[in-house]
Amino acid sequence: MDVRSRALHALVGVLPATVVVAQCADGALDLHGTRCLLEWIGDGRLSEARAVLSRGSRPDLVAARRLSPGARAALSAAGVGWVDESGAAEIAFGTIIVSRSGAAAAQPRPSGWTASGLAVAEAVLCGTRPTTAEVADVTGLSFGACVKALRLLTNLGLLTADAARGRSSGRRLEDPDRLLNAYSDAARRLAPSLRVQVAVTWRDTIDGTSEVTTRLTDAGVAHAVTGVVASALLAPILTNVTTSEMYVAGATIVDLESHARTIGLRPIAGGRLTLRPFPTVTTDRLATLAENMRVAPWPRVYVDLLDAGVRGEDAAEHLKEIIRGR
Repeated sequence: MDVRSRALHALVGVLPATVVVAQCADGALDLHGTRCLLEWIGDGRLSEARAVLSRGSRPDLVAARRLSPGARAALSAAGVGWVDESGAAEIAFGTIIVSRSGAAAAQPRPSGWTASGLAVAEAVLCGTRPTTAEVADVTGLSFGACVKALRLLTNLGLLTADAARGRSSGRRLEDPDRLLNAYSDAARRLAPSLRVQVAVTWRDTIDGTSEVTTRLTDAGVAHAVTGVVASALLAPILTNVTTSEMYVAGATIVDLESHARTIGLRPIAGGRLTLRPFPTVTTDRLATLAENMRVAPWPRVYVDLLDAGVRGEDAAEHLKEIIRGR
């Protein structure tokens, strides 16, 4: 099904049965007697919604695979109706008013992606040349794992190969945004559910996080700050940061709780500090220092911001712009 057909199918699926939809000769729709421009915008990311809204001529309605909360908010604020393939919609067009939340469909495991594939993609997005030797050196993965991961990225069309095979075969990254989008989708679906919330009594979240990172360093525990605090360090835009999230070494709930107790903190549901295990080897190896805190590599921070609501999506896009502008 082409994108125009997908857009029309999504729209018809949320409209009352009494609404008549017809195709106009110029590609527009006749929506119950009113001319309407409907446009497919892809996955439904905030950046895709903003790209449409930045144009001089806007469609009346947009459709997407699954619109993010930030994309929905931006379109609604601009007065552009929207619908996605989950069945969610917000349409106020002529005499037609539709408001639906949609179904929370389970996200399928991304085809072919593994932790090694994520690690290699993360390294390439951080500037590592996509060759087996360089990727293996940066990630610490075996040559075999790197070959498989680079082949995956090439087969998905995210890297361009100069030669068919062999250690000397060259690859290029020609569309960083496309790789970032594919990586972020896969990373979110493969993210470990394991996490521990910790009770803290901070007045200032960033200062409190800094104190925790110092304790973890003194205790010899590998760690990296991510999410909104990392965003505030790498590309400040958010105000009123009240929660903190960081990765720590460990693979079990016992490991995470042990690290919390080692630095004098108590695990508690609803705590404002969340500890999670490193999702890939690259998340640990490519962590950098910012204001004396060890911070996860920017693509991983970007991914974690996408799960922090509308403000998080704004911060993710800002982070990408700042990193790309350096």
